[in-house]
Amino acid sequence: MTSPASPVAPRARTTREPDSFTQRLSSTPRGARLARRLAVLQLDRWGMPPGSGVSDRAALVVAELAANAVTHGRVPGRDFELTLTRLHGGVLRIEVSDTRGERWPPAPGRLGGPGPDEEGGRGLLLVEAVADRWSVRERLPVGKTVRAELDLRGGEPVDRRELRDRPGR
Repeated sequence: MTSPASPVAPRARTTREPDSFTQRLSSTPRGARLARRLAVLQLDRWGMPPGSGVSDRAALVVAELAANAVTHGRVPGRDFELTLTRLHGGVLRIEVSDTRGERWPPAPGRLGGPGPDEEGGRGLLLVEAVADRWSVRERLPVGKTVRAELDLRGGEPVDRRELRDRPGR
């Protein structure tokens, strides 16, 4: 005679996983617009509504990185990927990956501005101005990922001017 199986209690999680959202999108202008809209929708689900500081900053970063992926990182027949991650410690990470590994943007802090008559070349300057940090890394098996991070405090970005202008600083 066998004894009945004892119920097994689920293991309690000791640490919470970071919130993450990933979507593959077509490397077209429509895909880039959709990336921005999906990012705003996901941030709203995480309690950062449209029109809030973090939502507006993130939307701008996603729009610029997605436009760059479609314009400069496009490989015919290949998609680009958007990933948003809300990390512990109050950081929103935005990653846009494309499959064009041979074309990398200049390193952060080394962006040259476009000439006054040039129509493009300002996207990463905007990302550098809005994001607290950004970088480029290799994507395996092929391509690159541009990552930007926004520091959050209670769901809102930390305004570096506010910290600088605080009494006692």
